[in-house]
Amino acid sequence: MAKFVINGGNTLKGEIKINGAKNAALPILAATLLADSPSVLRDIPDLRDVTNLCEIIKKMGANVKRSNHLVEIDPVGINSFETDKELAKKLRASYYILGVMLAKYGEARTSLPGGCSIGNRPIDLHLKGFKALGADVSLNHGIVEVKADKLVGDKIYLDYPSVGATINIMFAASLAEGKTVIENAAREPELVDLANFLTVMGANIKGVGTDIIKIEGVDKLEGKEHRIIPDRIEAGTYMIAAAITGGDVFVKNVLTEHIKSLIAKMHEMGIEIEEDISGVRVIKNGKLKSVDVKTLPYPGFPTDLQSQMMVLLTQTKGTSIVKETVWENRFMHVDELKRMGADITIDGHSALIRPSFLSGAEVTVTDLRAGAALILAGLVSDGKSKVSKIHHVERGYEGIEKKLASLGADIKRVK
Repeated sequence: MAKFVINGGNTLKGEIKINGAKNAALPILAATLLADSPSVLRDIPDLRDVTNLCEIIKKMGANVKRSNHLVEIDPVGINSFETDKELAKKLRASYYILGVMLAKYGEARTSLPGGCSIGNRPIDLHLKGFKALGADVSLNHGIVEVKADKLVGDKIYLDYPSVGATINIMFAASLAEGKTVIENAAREPELVDLANFLTVMGANIKGVGTDIIKIEGVDKLEGKEHRIIPDRIEAGTYMIAAAITGGDVFVKNVLTEHIKSLIAKMHEMGIEIEEDISGVRVIKNGKLKSVDVKTLPYPGFPTDLQSQMMVLLTQTKGTSIVKETVWENRFMHVDELKRMGADITIDGHSALIRPSFLSGAEVTVTDLRAGAALILAGLVSDGKSKVSKIHHVERGYEGIEKKLASLGADIKRVK
């Protein structure tokens, strides 16, 4: 299996461009199956999760063409309402097929989805939404099946603002009869991007970006062309990389309103951030101040940047606290960081981070964002680091080693 070999100590300088957002691309790829005609999607990142979802869609009978960062999907040939079992286990986003197929064809089947093992990730809120709209739901031996002769709009309150559940209910409601209201809905930018695409296709959706979404069902949707928004988590990772190496990097193709919580924390740490219409410049001058971080649903600090931020906090001159409130098992990277010399103490859902001198070591990736954190730690470590099980990283970062090398990092992908 491949691994990253990193010789730490280099300062990152230059310019880097951010790809389209993985967490917007995946539901939008699924959304194309709601249409009666082909769609063209631009700025689709070249990632393992994208490849796997495209393969799922192909096996269901749709025609899928990929070229660079462009994907064309014609759903007319759909002849199966069931996802490939092995492919579905490889990515969390396979569950979007449920809402799409239920809305368009009245039935869908999939095995329980896979993805990173960062905690309990049930789909009960998704199924609650489907039931409220009139679907019959069954879960047997790891297979989820949903069926409905007719979906009818209803008011649905989510106990937690789940992004996945909000999206799946939005899919099902888009072709349902009457009005659906989702209360305590997720507000993430990727969900707004999806809603914009559905609206162009002909859906009637209001309130996306707030905690109340209203959907008036329509008879049909038409395929359209759409460009995916930039990936705020990829952008945040490279911003932290610039700061942790004492660098000067312009991160291009960033919507700064999507990463206000990160920018605020970096300002608080003493990092210079210059916002521009086309991106942000990150400059680290002097010692970093310690800060406390608490992850929250959007617009709070993203859980997907928690592990990367923790590495940056090891380089401050004081003690910091990170509190994880989104996923209960998202500190698995800590043991690997300790191999590199990080002084971190876990107490329940909180981590105490003290100033640390990091040294190169052999470490193993446990999940997507943990992998990014270990790479960042390698960049600032003294000596050589070897990061294994990088297939997790390649689920969410396209060519991360090439991008970092273009900024001056000594990083190589080796067998």
